[in-house]
Amino acid sequence: MPAPLKVAFAGTPEFAAAALEAIIAAGFDVPLVLTQPDRPAGRGMKLAASPVKQVALAHGIAVDQPERLRSEAQRASLAACRPDVLVVAAYGLILPRAVLDLPRLGCINIHASLLPRWRGAAPIHRAIEAGDAETGITIMQMDEGLDTGPMLMKRALSIAADDTTGTLHDRLAVLGAEMVVEALGLLPDGRLVATPQPDTGATYAAKIGKAEAALDWLQAATALERAVRAFNPFPGAVAHLRQVPVKIWRAEVAAGRGEPGAVLSADETGVVVACGDGSLRLVELQRPGSRRLPVGEFLRGFPVSAGERFDDAPVSAA
Repeated sequence: MPAPLKVAFAGTPEFAAAALEAIIAAGFDVPLVLTQPDRPAGRGMKLAASPVKQVALAHGIAVDQPERLRSEAQRASLAACRPDVLVVAAYGLILPRAVLDLPRLGCINIHASLLPRWRGAAPIHRAIEAGDAETGITIMQMDEGLDTGPMLMKRALSIAADDTTGTLHDRLAVLGAEMVVEALGLLPDGRLVATPQPDTGATYAAKIGKAEAALDWLQAATALERAVRAFNPFPGAVAHLRQVPVKIWRAEVAAGRGEPGAVLSADETGVVVACGDGSLRLVELQRPGSRRLPVGEFLRGFPVSAGERFDDAPVSAA
């Protein structure tokens, strides 16, 4: 009986942790996990292990956390474990050619989009923000480009009208975990066909910055509704009223027109704000120092009146 495939793993957040759990459960030999160094997190900003590191430690797997993989010393643990393949999922580091060439079967990546659409750091956010009807998972043979390698496996997933980045992330993480286990089973026998990515249809999913989560009321209500869902849970869409940054967690396109940023109505059903085209009903909000609240509860602690106007120039995207 052949020895199980020796699979090194490189990843950092929850999306990657789901894949690592699935690979371990499938019985593959995982000699080493690479993940980002511990980062400050939480109210106390104490150093916290990544979700991937937590999974690895729970299963007694060796962990290395190099800042880069440029030098031989930084790559030493990976070279020493002599993996058959390196699986990469949302790792956060660029892999140099020396790493790509190290495993005998190369490096494969779990990417949360239907490549070549949405190459880059934030494919889930950008798919929702753009109003895409579907996204999916691509298992890709890695090269030195940014998500440009040949595709080994691709499956689509519909984006629901109420999907947030959080809900879509969770479904894609499950799909990615299932697919990578399947891909690893097919890889040694050469049963995965590498298909080059087409040049047409390529788009770039830039990393999300907090500044872009500030709602611009000159935009159409449909675009702002998508933005609210795209920026949930991070960084949270924000609008400023009376110089107070208010996070918007759920919103709906509504009837009504007015000066962009003007409050048309405010009651238990929502705060309706005029946009460049149409209106947006805000139904779950959060002010600083409070928690997310349904609009009725929010208004009892932070009254809003028809005729008020959200600030044109946000102080910050807090």
